[in-house]
Amino acid sequence: MIETVQQNDILADASYLAHRYDEINDAIRFLSVPREVHRQCTFITDEHLPNIDRFKTIKRSELAGATFDTKPAHFIFHSAYCCSTMLARAFDIERISMGLKEPVFLNDMIGWRRRGANPSTQRKVLNQGLDLLSRPFGDDQSIIIKPSNICNPLAIDMLQMRPDSKALLLYAPIEGFLKSIAKKEMWGRIWVRNVLLGTLKDGYAIGDFNQDEWLQLTDLQVAAIIWLSQHALFSKIIETIGADRVKTLDSDTFLAQSPETIAALSDLYGLGLSPEQLDAVLQGPAFTSHSKMDQDKPGQIFDAKARDQEQQKVAELHGAEINMVATWAKAVADNCGIKMAIGSNLI
Repeated sequence: MIETVQQNDILADASYLAHRYDEINDAIRFLSVPREVHRQCTFITDEHLPNIDRFKTIKRSELAGATFDTKPAHFIFHSAYCCSTMLARAFDIERISMGLKEPVFLNDMIGWRRRGANPSTQRKVLNQGLDLLSRPFGDDQSIIIKPSNICNPLAIDMLQMRPDSKALLLYAPIEGFLKSIAKKEMWGRIWVRNVLLGTLKDGYAIGDFNQDEWLQLTDLQVAAIIWLSQHALFSKIIETIGADRVKTLDSDTFLAQSPETIAALSDLYGLGLSPEQLDAVLQGPAFTSHSKMDQDKPGQIFDAKARDQEQQKVAELHGAEINMVATWAKAVADNCGIKMAIGSNLI
């Protein structure tokens, strides 16, 4: 428990990030993360944030009746390896919006649900967390939240809790996704199997595979199943929430048409960016440095050309396998009634 004055100061200041949910004590942990720290961090996760042990805890019971300023929150849901971090960085626009890159609080909601949280209680905590994540930095008018891809099963709940919120569903084309996994070598292959375990726990893995059949799949086939499962979930999100609020975009189109993408998202999210502001975004760090390599390779630009060069190198090593798995994935999609093109295109 902390003093009321300090509690009010924390709630009034968006730089105190609602970082974790402590389900044992039914409390929320706040961590000081100024805007400049957000800019320096690939994600706002324990791995990337400084001073994670210096948190302040407020019990949820102490939040009852608390008032603080919030702004409209919009979302970037994604299927991983699709330039979502780059896009979230683009919405760090002072006096306009702030992009939150994978807040761990939302991961905690998924973990808690997998451990058997009471659905009604979990939704109440999620709703409170969204309020806290929607506090504006300074004069910002909107918050753009990019959850981790493991949080996609929460998308419908979050959008139903926020009827005015809009969402982008961002994904890499199947071939590009498989190339990204192959590029990561062993770590990418471990990652897809971990994601598969989570997808099975969350109950949205496609395909009627038994245990033996799961084990017989190659790593890239597992990656394809993950991609198809998330694609099917994206279709369900559009069907449930509506194409007026939810739009789709693939990473190749984003990189090839970045100005059109930012302009369309400005309209979708109601940001009202002027031509000068749009140009400033496109000349800013999101488009002039690598989202995940700033510390190692400052100034490295990651654009459509750089992505093509990177994926061509992967194709030289793994192209035959990737082509076979992509063909197999399309056959599985046909068998399961999954549309590879799910519509509601942003541009």
